Amino acid sequence: MLYIALAAAAGLIGLDQLTKILIDSNMQLHQSIPIISFGDTNVLNITYERNPGAAFSILEGKQLFLILFTAVVIVVMLYLMLSKRVKKPTYIWSMSLIVAGGIGNLIDRVIRGEVVDFIDVRIINFAVFNVADICAVLGALGLLLFVVADEIKEQKNKRSAKKSTAAGEIEKSTNEDK
Repeated sequence: MLYIALAAAAGLIGLDQLTKILIDSNMQLHQSIPIISFGDTNVLNITYERNPGAAFSILEGKQLFLILFTAVVIVVMLYLMLSKRVKKPTYIWSMSLIVAGGIGNLIDRVIRGEVVDFIDVRIINFAVFNVADICAVLGALGLLLFVVADEIKEQKNKRSAKKSTAAGEIEKSTNEDK
């Protein structure tokens, strides 16, 4: 299952890079093409932008930091998965998405010096993003939700075990009194 998740990540990296190459070679910077409209409102556009920073252009001009940070996150996640320290399928799939997103944008930063963005959702005031961003965000949200859900289950199990132990002690002392 680990290798299937990593193969899926490789496919997503390929999709990310293919879409960026198509945008870069067929559109002018800042050009926008409406894809979905309702009346006069463009809901979804393909808009060619380049981002020298991270999400919402934060850390603009900090390319070396972004490259190193991304590389460290990728290496740590791959190590955790390949060393079998992470075994839960939900964690593996989430981490594979994060790795795919990280590698997709890392390739851009190293080769282009900035990240190509093109998915422009206009129904909300949001940054233009790309396939790698979708992977990284979905992976991070998934990992967070699965970790929190597992922690909640563990706490419930501990409380249940304490109640069982306490009930057993009461029953034991009641039987001893007879």
